[in-house]
Amino acid sequence: MKISTKGRYALRLMLDLAMNNTGEYISIKSIAQRQDISEKYLEQIISLLNRAGYVRSIRGAQGGYRLAKEAQEYTVGAILRLTEGSLMPVDCLDTDSVECNRTNACVTREVWQKLYDAILDVVDHITLQDLVDKQMELVPFDFSI
Repeated sequence: MKISTKGRYALRLMLDLAMNNTGEYISIKSIAQRQDISEKYLEQIISLLNRAGYVRSIRGAQGGYRLAKEAQEYTVGAILRLTEGSLMPVDCLDTDSVECNRTNACVTREVWQKLYDAILDVVDHITLQDLVDKQMELVPFDFSI
């Protein structure tokens, strides 16, 4: 499994909003500058986050985005599933996919299930607030421009 730039940038975007959360709306332009990511690409990602209710937006000259909930209410897993879809390493684990005729006799399926469980155990137990706290430990200064 490989996380796409969309997933990685969505997580960075959400972290930026959490790090710079003053209650004010933050422009995509300022996030793009801080994160060194194309404004156009961030607009696509923020649109997805907005439709899912992860962020709130306001239009106009003073417009921008902010988190819809507190940082501790978002998990890395939720953000990645929104942008990446399933985090399953193989299709045969998906109960909605076509049934594999080898399921009952496939010993490798157990490997994929354990890998999937390990992935979920990591991403579903790290919150955006955990990342904010870790970032502050690494670089304890104001990130706003």
